[in-house]
Amino acid sequence: MLSAKIDARPEGTQEALLLHLKKHGEMTVAQLSSLLEITEMAVRRHLAHLQSKELVESRLVKQERGRPNYLYRLGPQSATLFPSGFDSLAKDLLHIVHEQAGPQGVTALLKKRNKLIATRLKDRLAGKDLAGRVAEVAKFFSEDGYMTDWKKLPDGTFMIYQRNCALHDLANEFRQICALEPLLIEELLAAKVTRQQHILNDDPVCGYLISESK
Repeated sequence: MLSAKIDARPEGTQEALLLHLKKHGEMTVAQLSSLLEITEMAVRRHLAHLQSKELVESRLVKQERGRPNYLYRLGPQSATLFPSGFDSLAKDLLHIVHEQAGPQGVTALLKKRNKLIATRLKDRLAGKDLAGRVAEVAKFFSEDGYMTDWKKLPDGTFMIYQRNCALHDLANEFRQICALEPLLIEELLAAKVTRQQHILNDDPVCGYLISESK
């Protein structure tokens, strides 16, 4: 999560930049330069880095006089950087289901959610080969805050790496979340999925081996 503390490190400056965009909405390079007390060239360099990570995006705005100007705002990946009430809401709801229907009720609810995810991703995966589906699934998890990447291994299999557990505390309490995740990935990829590393087992990542045969 971002903090209000600002320091002179590059990452500290970028954190401050993101906080200003969160607070003020769309801003120009000149406005950010003034607030951060650094040159416009330095602001552009930081913005380019943040844009490459989809934390910031821009749009070109025409002006009555002079050259068009760019306005910068938070990008789609920035949502994972700021606190929200969704975690506590999800936790409360799962506790209610557990109280009313026990562990089986929690499992049934999570299976229904996975079905919804599979339905939503159907069009994104349609017509793609396994490599394309792996790339799309990795992108989906990244969009959900899992910092996911993937690679093809020399033997033709694939690995998906989740470098952040977006539901860590929730999954630590409701292990059904972790138990069902490989099954979700199998359904999305129509391939065999084996979890080889697990963050909740103190591994640095959750690593999934993907092979063609299911």
